[in-house]
Amino acid sequence: MKILALAGSSSKQSINKKLATYASTLFEADEKDIIDLNDYELPLFSVDIEKELGKPDVARAFLDRIEWADVIVLSVAEHNAGLTAAFKNIYDWASRQKKEVWSHKPMLLLSTSPGRRGGQSAMEAAKISLPHYGGNIKATFSLPSFNENFDVESGKISNKELDDALKAIIRDFDYEQAST
Repeated sequence: MKILALAGSSSKQSINKKLATYASTLFEADEKDIIDLNDYELPLFSVDIEKELGKPDVARAFLDRIEWADVIVLSVAEHNAGLTAAFKNIYDWASRQKKEVWSHKPMLLLSTSPGRRGGQSAMEAAKISLPHYGGNIKATFSLPSFNENFDVESGKISNKELDDALKAIIRDFDYEQAST
């Protein structure tokens, strides 16, 4: 099994990338790839720029990583109660090459933030948007108060109850891919 983990954030210190990376280690997998949105930068999507650029190789490379995976671990970051511009941008560019960006791959959708809601608004936005573009969300997990519940040095959730909850979700994860 091949796991693709990513965060919906371009922050070099992304707490969502830390959470996605940790969650990916909990899966029994033959191969894992942690990608960084900074490797998929493109101009802000617009139909005018698309006319100039066509179908950028960067967006194709993003789609190729998704197609490579058997399972996607995505942790969405929250900006102003929604998805980040960096995530939305590569998602928009990729959807112009393939509407079903997420290829119906089984997906663990995560979110975290420094606040008590743990990025819930971004998660809700993702739960609405992703299924329209081939997102096959099998399970969700939100980690509240990241700085209090995650040990950056060890790269693990430090709150035993929350850690056990994530481990149970992954233990019971449904690997079945939706029909396309």
